[in-house]
Amino acid sequence: MNRPTYKELNNKLSQAKKAVEEGHVNLINPDVIAADALELGYSINDEFADSLTAVLEQTSPKQYVGKRPPALSYENIIVANALYAFRTTSDSLNCQVYLKFTLFDNELWVVSFHKNRTSKKGQRV
Repeated sequence: MNRPTYKELNNKLSQAKKAVEEGHVNLINPDVIAADALELGYSINDEFADSLTAVLEQTSPKQYVGKRPPALSYENIIVANALYAFRTTSDSLNCQVYLKFTLFDNELWVVSFHKNRTSKKGQRV
């Protein structure tokens, strides 16, 4: 089977939205996410949850850009958990956004949330 399936991705996006709603969100590298928030034009302290919710609402399984099967995290706190990466155009942030996360222990763990970046060869960095 070619994982993740459309249904699996749809479920992960739903779980991510629910986790944000319930305030169960963790940042793997808060300093990096904060710097990326400045680039995206929102306040990490005041607007993170709203910005993340808006992006998740606009994200569909068709926008999955991660590996098949999903890559596994090497970060100690979420080691060996599947990582789900999406690239979507955000109306609220007025740009294309890259979001990578995992779900673990009923918590959303945000690994990356930034403007989509491409190298000189056109590949995502």
